[in-house]
Amino acid sequence: MAELSYREAVARGIAQEMDRDERVFLIGEDVAGAGGVFKTTVGLLDRFGPRRVVDTPISEQAILGAAMGAAMTGLRPIAEIMFSDFFAVAWDIVVNEIAKARYMTNGQVEVPLVIRSANGGGARFGAQHSQSVENWAMAVPGLKVVAPSTPADVVGLLAASVRDPDPVLFFEHKSLYASKAEVPDGEILDELGTAKIVRPGADLTIVALALMVPRALEAAEILAGEGIDAEVIDVRSLIPLDTATILGSVEKTSRLFTVEENPRVLGWGAEIVSIAVDEAFWHLDAPIVRITTPHVPLPSSGGLEDETIPSVERIVAEVKKGLV
Repeated sequence: MAELSYREAVARGIAQEMDRDERVFLIGEDVAGAGGVFKTTVGLLDRFGPRRVVDTPISEQAILGAAMGAAMTGLRPIAEIMFSDFFAVAWDIVVNEIAKARYMTNGQVEVPLVIRSANGGGARFGAQHSQSVENWAMAVPGLKVVAPSTPADVVGLLAASVRDPDPVLFFEHKSLYASKAEVPDGEILDELGTAKIVRPGADLTIVALALMVPRALEAAEILAGEGIDAEVIDVRSLIPLDTATILGSVEKTSRLFTVEENPRVLGWGAEIVSIAVDEAFWHLDAPIVRITTPHVPLPSSGGLEDETIPSVERIVAEVKKGLV
């Protein structure tokens, strides 16, 4: 077992799948010689060569068009969109072509394509380079949506995404790239659509994703010091969504809080709240609380950005307020 950073885990996950299957290749802007703008693909060009680690022009449409065509003809591309905000300039390809090809051909054409992207705020990149857009993708039928919070989950969920027959949008949180944790040796293969209870608890359930997971865990430890026992669930996969784990926790604790970096309107937590109300209403002892980013563009100012994105302190305060 070795300690890896989140960014090193990305490279390890890609290398694992490229070693395993010669159909897998990496394509994107600056992924080869530069090793990725976030240094997530360092060493892959030297290891696999320029035919399988391919630099492209600055064109998201070109990257995704080429990747879709390759996937339709039997390859298994991993395409990188540098910032998730840039999905906006290629959204037609993602929504109307990649997501629908298998359905519209009655299964005759599969698109086994992984689109990786750096997502989320906290790194002072401003409103056009800091958005959390996983809720955009969650709203599109035909796409699978994954957002890991730990290095081990990066490797295992990336492997599951590459091996899946459907297109997967794989969101890596840019503020987690420097975080480190132990990752098991050997091949790691996880399962899409599985949430994890990362901290058991009895008094309330906190559901979080990506950067919000370590913040929720830190908040839970502070709450524990005040006699409040919070269970924390890492959603990990929005589509498919592990409703069984979430509802099972709600049935046990009778209180639900979601912690979302998305803007509040139509965030993924709203869907989880809807499911909980439909299927676990009589287990609830209090209104559900959503802790979110407000519906505003993210500020460039560090202080304002920190005020906007849910912090450990705000999670603690909102949970305590919700328990009154």
